[in-house]
Amino acid sequence: MGAQTQDKGHRGFFARLFGDDEEPEEQEYGQEAGQQQQPQQSAPKQTASKQSAPKKAKAGQEADSASKPKDPLQQKRDNERSDSLEQSITYWQGNDKIPKSLADSKNTLTEVLGLGSSFDIVFREMSFGGKRAALLCISGFAKDTIIDEILKRLTYLTPENVSTDVLASFMSEYIPHVQVEKGELFSESINKVLAGMSAFFIEGETQVIIMDTRSYPSRSPDEPSIERVVRGSRDGFTETLLSNVALVRRRIRDPGLKLEMHQIGRRTRTDVCLAYIDDIVDKTQVQAVTDKLKSVNLDGIPLADKQLEEAIVGGGWNPYPLVRYSERPDIVASHLLEGRVVVFVDTSPSVMVLPTTFFDLCQHAEENRQTPFMGTYLRWVRFIGIFASMFLLPLWMLMVLHPELKPGMLDFIGPQKSANLPLIAQFLIVELGVDLLRMAAVHTPTPLGSAMGLIAAILVGDIAVQTGLFVNEVVLYMAVASIGMFATPSYELGLANRIVRLALLLAVAAYGIPGFMIGTTLLVVLLTTHRSYNSPYMWPFIPFNAKAMAEILLRQPVLSSKTRPSFNKTRDNTRMPENKDAPRKS
Repeated sequence: MGAQTQDKGHRGFFARLFGDDEEPEEQEYGQEAGQQQQPQQSAPKQTASKQSAPKKAKAGQEADSASKPKDPLQQKRDNERSDSLEQSITYWQGNDKIPKSLADSKNTLTEVLGLGSSFDIVFREMSFGGKRAALLCISGFAKDTIIDEILKRLTYLTPENVSTDVLASFMSEYIPHVQVEKGELFSESINKVLAGMSAFFIEGETQVIIMDTRSYPSRSPDEPSIERVVRGSRDGFTETLLSNVALVRRRIRDPGLKLEMHQIGRRTRTDVCLAYIDDIVDKTQVQAVTDKLKSVNLDGIPLADKQLEEAIVGGGWNPYPLVRYSERPDIVASHLLEGRVVVFVDTSPSVMVLPTTFFDLCQHAEENRQTPFMGTYLRWVRFIGIFASMFLLPLWMLMVLHPELKPGMLDFIGPQKSANLPLIAQFLIVELGVDLLRMAAVHTPTPLGSAMGLIAAILVGDIAVQTGLFVNEVVLYMAVASIGMFATPSYELGLANRIVRLALLLAVAAYGIPGFMIGTTLLVVLLTTHRSYNSPYMWPFIPFNAKAMAEILLRQPVLSSKTRPSFNKTRDNTRMPENKDAPRKS
């Protein structure tokens, strides 16, 4: 009874503290102890009244909120359904022109651009020479030194220095900057501010001064990790489009190099640059790419070049790449000189080269950095690695399942011991394990990379063979095929070849010799019908071009390659002009 009394006392204390209703239990306990209590008939009414009180208060609040009129400004914000910046500005001020009043411009910027709610949007109001003005910029993009110099120059103005045409005098005399232009539409001015520029508003003017004061966060042009070379330049593309274009312009000092700028995405408005050499490239191809870029109607391409590729090139579920990606400016410059079209996308260190072929994706810059003989040797070694990554495992499995196919010199091929799993299951598990290791290598910090390699080599591979799960030859040939995949210059091509290897393994396991023959035939048909911007993917093998095929198999000396590949349909097909002074052979 003592413990029960203490428990009741504690509960009564917490009930009084937190407002919990425990009165019925205390009354029952008091009746058992012989204490006098008040009648309990009124307790349910009181409880009901307490429960109904919050409901009445809530209903009263809802009635008060319903009776109050809604804020018309907030109601207008809620009703806005604009799909573009132009529509949003027109919705708030009736047109896309720049208001004469700074107050009206500020109100529109507050509703459209988020002025006041976004901390990085700056609208600095000042007075120069008796004229009220305001500077609009994004703090993360604006270069402080340039803006400080401009504002310092303007502070010395007096009303006598300012002519009647304030905008013209500010631009021509008092703003010491190179890239300055006028902005007539509000939407275009805001878009340029969002791209990093600064806009200068002047009271009473229906135009603004756009100044290129941007400075994007960027890293140094380090050597690409995928396309490393022993001999050659160590600079690579970065995530800044302007610096990428400058790296290519540094290598091609040709006035015919054209750089056309486009903006993709209604919301992201990502800068996309189309580059080509005007007197070399096929103009029909340039027009086709330009039309594709203008027809893209997306909210944005935050993933940059890959999303743009799917939008303008397509390809569907075909695993093979239709464009070549490169992070080296020297490779991009060489493709431009061949008559290709290059697409730069801002925020991406990779550049798209199109059209491309299967054999373009198999070549590497290191082959052209060595002598022709050594370059040819390296190219053949690379071709053998690519071939092994596709056909080595299916051919080995075919010879194991059909020993009669093996010639006498290859009698050693085949597992000497049996394993607990069938061959196809071993291959699939090892393929999955290699992919997991590749993904783990990407996400593993550098200090832990060696530890992960030891785990993969010793704990997984060796112990799996010793326990009888795998056959030694399976691990060996899978390692050779993986090395061939990693030796493929194009990362996308290596992944596509891996899918082909898996499909051929399944075809051999299911149908044997007919499965391998049909699978290989379908692969050749797929690559033959594959087209990159209406260009044959297997050129110069299909359609066959003997001279171009010889240049693929053998790395030609520079002076021997006098013409550009006919695959590009170039307007100027000659690499070297004819020497008219040289004596002609009779």
